[in-house]
Amino acid sequence: MHKNRIFLVGYMGSGKSAMGRLLSQRLNLSFIDLDHYIEGKFHKTIAQLFQDEGEDAFREKEKICLHEVGEFENTVVATGGGAPCFFDSMEYMNQHGQTIYLKLQPEQLVARLVKGKAGVRPLIKGKTPEEMLEYIEMMLEKRRFYYEQAQLIIEGDDHEIIQQINNFSPIPFV
Repeated sequence: MHKNRIFLVGYMGSGKSAMGRLLSQRLNLSFIDLDHYIEGKFHKTIAQLFQDEGEDAFREKEKICLHEVGEFENTVVATGGGAPCFFDSMEYMNQHGQTIYLKLQPEQLVARLVKGKAGVRPLIKGKTPEEMLEYIEMMLEKRRFYYEQAQLIIEGDDHEIIQQINNFSPIPFV
């Protein structure tokens, strides 16, 4: 029995949830957004967990939940932007399935986040677009080591990323 597991990693705003849904539909796999899974399990938003318990406690909960969904079969998992960067999470995902890094340029991420949900994302809340760009560039540099451990890196504009996702063929994981 093959156990298809695909983990999407990348910075917030890179399209992990949207591409995860697209990929799961195309491959007829289940889809799990790790942040939504965490929110459902703990009955709080990610922002509330950060505020109430701090980042360290949130990251511990995130790791536990990643290991839970990492046991599910025939699933595409959209991870949170920081999930691969703590504990042994990137190694864990590489051992339990296929990993795909959705790599966007900092300017692309800012444009998406400005028109998206920047106000509810705890790490960028209240930042101007210029401050966001500076912060994202710094964070991408810190996280590059983890993200680039992904087995496949997909980058480009939205159209190119969608095209690459549509052409992706998973390797069955036993």
